[in-house]
Amino acid sequence: MPHFSKPPQDKALLDEATVFTPRFDDKGLITAVVIDVRDNAVLMLAHMNAEALSLTLETGFAHYYSRSRNAIWKKGDTSGNLQKVEQVVTDCDQDAVLLKVSMTGHAAACHTGRRSCFYRAVTTENGAAALASIDDDRAFDPETVYGK
Repeated sequence: MPHFSKPPQDKALLDEATVFTPRFDDKGLITAVVIDVRDNAVLMLAHMNAEALSLTLETGFAHYYSRSRNAIWKKGDTSGNLQKVEQVVTDCDQDAVLLKVSMTGHAAACHTGRRSCFYRAVTTENGAAALASIDDDRAFDPETVYGK
């Protein structure tokens, strides 16, 4: 399993580094933005700890850290909507990663059955923030898949 070296302290060295030294936050997590390799659509945002990131790099399938469950999960293990990682990209200071993935199964990243977890737009009505759906299409029925 890959292990990660400690990031350099010098920002200039970090910005031009050729060694991947992810900068995990004080809780040991790094933000992962996930996009569809076909069209760059944003599918989801998640977090990874060192183990999840290592498993992702080792297996080629996305693994994340669930803060609510306090556990690592392989995306799609239950639903069949696996994320095959085509490329991992990091930002300039290595405190976030971008996963370019190919979806399997129903090609839906969201547990609601939608392609993307970003299916609602924030609007304002009479000075109050509201949500409006921008995607009501579902690739699968969550109750059937998850039994909830």
